[in-house]
Amino acid sequence: MRFRQLALETLYYSAFSTLKGITTLLFSITMDEIQNFKSGYVSIIGAPNVGKSTLLNAILGQKLAIVTPKPQTTRNQIRGILTTDTYQIIFVDTPGLMNPKYRLQSEMVKTAYGALADADVVLFVIDVARRDPDIEETILKRLKRIKSTTILVPNKVDLVEKRTLLPIFEDYSQKFEFAHIIPISALTADGVPVLLEQIEDYLPPGPQYFPEDQLSDLPERFFIAETVREKIMLMTQREIPYASAVVVEEFEKRQTNKSGEILYIRAIIYAERQTQKQIIIGKGGKLVKRVGELARIDIEKFLDERVFLELYVTVKADWRRDARKLKELGGFMDI
Repeated sequence: MRFRQLALETLYYSAFSTLKGITTLLFSITMDEIQNFKSGYVSIIGAPNVGKSTLLNAILGQKLAIVTPKPQTTRNQIRGILTTDTYQIIFVDTPGLMNPKYRLQSEMVKTAYGALADADVVLFVIDVARRDPDIEETILKRLKRIKSTTILVPNKVDLVEKRTLLPIFEDYSQKFEFAHIIPISALTADGVPVLLEQIEDYLPPGPQYFPEDQLSDLPERFFIAETVREKIMLMTQREIPYASAVVVEEFEKRQTNKSGEILYIRAIIYAERQTQKQIIIGKGGKLVKRVGELARIDIEKFLDERVFLELYVTVKADWRRDARKLKELGGFMDI
């Protein structure tokens, strides 16, 4: 319940009173306000590359989570906030569930399952065009241990013949008691409005945790680092995408002589090997320069301001297998 508690602590409160060392928040929320509004947490889980991040972006109507054709793109919980006149939903996109091979993957799996503890509703996303029975069975076993309302979300239905869908739905209905089965195409947003309608039905009465124009509770630095990492994943192959991490070291407004104020960002790209570093830099620095150009375009769009992005590449050996190094590189745990 950590995220719900943190969110509550940002709500409207009138004063603090301290008694015997215990700080009590005095909230100015009335029961009538809560009863006329719904809010809750919705966790999105599934195997790698089933379209969870694409679904989150489709729900929010803009790009928040990075998306690539490669599995294991998402490493952390990505929390996106959708607010209407009648409800506020905090969606939690999670890393794809897998059989972990090293420490980073173990933490990714732990992070994904950790999102279930806070959930009022769970969206179990599957790829109907490419099933992963072993991982799906593992997820179903974990879902049987929680009490949250669970909706099966078969994704990518636009890629298969309609007649193949009914046997899939029947198979899952026999394995687990889902509240609903809502087929969608996250890429085209087909079925997403229906999914949102069903989610709203299961939201409890509650307060508006965040301002209506807030898209996420994560810092801008996080999304900047993710944007750079997305470009690396798109432009490199084999181990490079998975052995790369990005940390924003500087983030400040600066004055320029010609064009006024600009946002200066300096980010460090970490690789595990010297050979990986050389590949990311590219011949004559061409690859890292292109990564920076593409990332800057997206960052400027996301922040809605001019950006000067400076990238450096260095080596931190075997960071994926070392808990201390994982924390040093942006805290993959406990974000």
